[in-house]
Amino acid sequence: MNANVPLMQTPSRAPVSAVVPCYRCTDTVGDAVASIAAQTLPPAEVLLVDDCSGDGTLETLHSLARAYPAGWIKVVALPVNSGPSRARNAGWEQATQEYVAFLDSDDSWAPRKLELQVKALLADPQIALISHRIRVRSRGLEPESLRKPIRTTIVGRRRLLLNNPFSTPSVVLRRDLPFRFNEKFRLVEDYLLWAQIAHSGYRCAKINQVLAYLHKPAFGAGGLSGDLDAMHRAGREVGNELQRMGLVSARERMFTRSVGKIRRARRHLVLWLRRLQSGDQLSP
Repeated sequence: MNANVPLMQTPSRAPVSAVVPCYRCTDTVGDAVASIAAQTLPPAEVLLVDDCSGDGTLETLHSLARAYPAGWIKVVALPVNSGPSRARNAGWEQATQEYVAFLDSDDSWAPRKLELQVKALLADPQIALISHRIRVRSRGLEPESLRKPIRTTIVGRRRLLLNNPFSTPSVVLRRDLPFRFNEKFRLVEDYLLWAQIAHSGYRCAKINQVLAYLHKPAFGAGGLSGDLDAMHRAGREVGNELQRMGLVSARERMFTRSVGKIRRARRHLVLWLRRLQSGDQLSP
């Protein structure tokens, strides 16, 4: 990236393409797009990618595009259902801005997300990926207040050996990075991409503020993330893939396997407690 090129193209827009993969999300995508439009520094464009939903989703996306300023929302329709990796890559391919941000169709952004991330990128143009904290909570609540001081911390590659510090709706990255989501993975595909970026020597950062919200638990709540064991199997495959690429050493891979086993046991315990609290019937 040329540091001499002005980051901001206009005073009212961020040089960001917001990519939203969409699959049978007629009930939630409107709120997701509204949270993008409510940014204090809105992105220059929004790409809504329909992953061949086969219901009324595509019509809903075109309706949303008409409800906002002409040309701001672009609808991309995939011919076959291929999963979130392909949908995000398709949006990334058509993005025109210097940076790409990701938001799932059932999540939302806090209003100052892009403002703070662009400010951090201006302060350190060498950052290739920047994220922030996220919160799991119900819909319809007011955004949390910022907690000062606002800090941006560099995240080293070794941090990613422990777990995934970058939730997908928190990430803004450079459009010109020579990586993409691996379309062979339908689970943990985001972690594989972030790890490729960090382990390849690119500068990654994280802001210490909650600037996005997940409206269902990160695991054990249905959908692709609902199968906890499948997620951990995918995590092992990601670790093996990083080792095959030469980005993680054999010793580091042994360490990540050990951490993964501990994390799996902890998540099963959390899921068991969640079901107990909700009154679900537990098997012996």
